[in-house]
Amino acid sequence: METAKKWAKENPANGQCNVTSAVVHDLFGGEILRTRYPEVWHYYNCIDGQRCDLTDSQFTRPGARFPAPNPYEDQLTDRDAAMQGIPNREYDALKKSLIDELSK
Repeated sequence: METAKKWAKENPANGQCNVTSAVVHDLFGGEILRTRYPEVWHYYNCIDGQRCDLTDSQFTRPGARFPAPNPYEDQLTDRDAAMQGIPNREYDALKKSLIDELSK
């Protein structure tokens, strides 16, 4: 998939949290939050005071690398942290896909 190296058909949200949180932040505002896992951070959004984790399905689908956060840490972070190590082409592909989908 063009939006994340770890994307897999059986678990499409896997590896998408960073780029998804950045795109959602840029299009809809709010804040970017994160929760620590042993080797990685899980990124998601807070919009109008509501946690918005658009990639939480990755924790319950086949091939899940981690269980769902319990509890979420809701550590405030920023776009630069979320985009660390994410190629701009992945961001651009997801943003274009989302805008195309929303304009239907």
